[in-house]
Amino acid sequence: MYLDKCFPREIAEAKQKNTPVVIVGGTVEYHGPQCAYGCDTLVAQGLVEKLAERKEIIIAPSISYSPSSYAVGDDKSGTVHVEENAFEEYVYYVFMSMLSAGLRNIYVVIHHQFEQESLMPMTLSYMKAGKRATMAYLEKTQGQGWWGSENYKDYYENLGNQSDPFSWIQVIPTMSTAVQNATGYDHAGKYECSILMSLYPEAVKLDRLGEIPHWFTKSAAEANTELGDEMVRLSLDYLEKRIV
Repeated sequence: MYLDKCFPREIAEAKQKNTPVVIVGGTVEYHGPQCAYGCDTLVAQGLVEKLAERKEIIIAPSISYSPSSYAVGDDKSGTVHVEENAFEEYVYYVFMSMLSAGLRNIYVVIHHQFEQESLMPMTLSYMKAGKRATMAYLEKTQGQGWWGSENYKDYYENLGNQSDPFSWIQVIPTMSTAVQNATGYDHAGKYECSILMSLYPEAVKLDRLGEIPHWFTKSAAEANTELGDEMVRLSLDYLEKRIV
């Protein structure tokens, strides 16, 4: 089910059932001559759509324009980079709107710069915006001193479950550290091209590899759909357990 195709009845049911709402946090970023600019978005989007075949989730519109950074290619490379503070402010309002609507089980799924689940600027922007939105929403609806009130006397017993407001918005990778260690993870190389080929084969053109040489794309010559299929399988198993 897609959020932008929902009606009020579906949203009411989602709130009642606490159905996960999943946002793909993507990028438009240079990935060498052989890989589409939307690689990070497409990998996460393809996995989330496959996850929807396994369990009930609501897929929110993907967010592609983001803090991609110009670390891989400069500002003439085609990368679209949104400065972190501006981006954080934007997604803050997205989160505030969702919380105000009564949604309490929101996930942002990211494939960009998430090696070994490290926290890079784009991921941190989502995380900070999520915590800010949660704090602001609670103060707006429950007043100052909400945490110290008797309503939250069981706060520590509820950490990590749906009664914990700081679990309402979670930012997670497409591939956990364990999944990355089991397969591999890179930028526009063997592994990223393989998983993208498995999900969207038209988004990888290996015959263009030699057009612009890069150290990080050389291993893409070894990309194959068999490896990509295994990466998809392990990633889906992780996401199915992680998104509850």
